[in-house]
Amino acid sequence: MKTMETAKNFIYRNARPLDFARWQYHFENGSREAVLKALAAYQNEDGGFGHGLEADCFNPNSSPIQTWTAIEILREVRMTDRRNPMIQNILRYLESGADFDSSRNQWLNTVPSNNEYPCAVWWKYDDKGETKMDYNPTAYLAGFAIKYAEADSKLYKLACEIAKEAAEWFCAKAPFQEMHVTSCFIRLYGYCAEAGVQLFDMGLLLRKLKEQVNCNITKDTEKWKANYCAFPSNFIASKNSPFYVDNMEWVNAEVKHIKENQLSDGSFVVPWNWGNDYKEYEIAVNWWKSDIIIKKMLYLKAIEGM
Repeated sequence: MKTMETAKNFIYRNARPLDFARWQYHFENGSREAVLKALAAYQNEDGGFGHGLEADCFNPNSSPIQTWTAIEILREVRMTDRRNPMIQNILRYLESGADFDSSRNQWLNTVPSNNEYPCAVWWKYDDKGETKMDYNPTAYLAGFAIKYAEADSKLYKLACEIAKEAAEWFCAKAPFQEMHVTSCFIRLYGYCAEAGVQLFDMGLLLRKLKEQVNCNITKDTEKWKANYCAFPSNFIASKNSPFYVDNMEWVNAEVKHIKENQLSDGSFVVPWNWGNDYKEYEIAVNWWKSDIIIKKMLYLKAIEGM
C-alpha cells in the first residue's frame, strides 16, 4: 500500500529513536521494550518527563504535560503493569505535589521553567492563563492515578477527589468547544471503567462525552487540509469506541482524507506554528511529522483493518 510505504520511508529517514521504535512496534513486529528504552531517556529523576518529549516545548524539566505525553505512549504500547518502574516513577512524581496547584486542585498545564527554553507560545507560563486550562491535563492524570496508584495512597485519594469534581464540572458544562479537554475526559472515563470504580455517574458522563465528541469534530472537511481542528481520530481510536456509531460518516471521511492528503515525502501537513521566532520550531515540526504519521497509520489500521 503506497500510503504505508511512503510513510515508512519518512520514518526511516527522519524519526527520533522513540518514534522509530513506535513505528516498528506497531507495523513491523518490533518490541515494546525498544519503545520503553527510548522513552526512558525522557524521564527525569523526579519521575516526571521533559526534554522535549512533547515536541513543542524543549524544556528538559518535568512537567504534567510532558508526563501526559509519556503516559499516552505507554497506553499506546499497552504497558499496563503497575509494577513497571516507569509507571511507579510517574506515580511518585504525581504524588510529590510538584507542579500541582492546590488552590485549584489541578496539575499545572504549563510550568514556569518553560519560559527558559524554546517553546510554542501556548506553552509559555502565565499564572493568570492557568485558570483557563480547565482540567487539561488534570482529568487525564487523575484517571491514570485511579487505575495505577495503590488504593491506600495519598495520590489515589487525591485523584478520586479530583475525578468527582471534574466529572461534575464537565457534565454541567458540556457540550462546548475544546478538543484537548474533551480528550482528557475520555481518558478519565476510560481509566475509571478499566479500574472498575464508580466515583460518579458514569452513564451521565458517557452521554455527555458523546454530545461533546460530536460537537467538537470539525464538520467542514475542507478545514482538515490545513487548519488546526478536531478530527474524529482525536476521540475515536477504533470501531469499538463508544463514539464510533454516532460519527461513522466523519470517521469514514477521515480515512478518505488521509489517503488523499499525504504529502509526497510520506508525511502530512503540520497545521500549526509556534507563533514566535525560535528556530527550534523547524526541528519540532519534523518530529511532529513522524508522530502524526504513526497516529494516522494506526487509525487506518483500526478502521480498515489493513
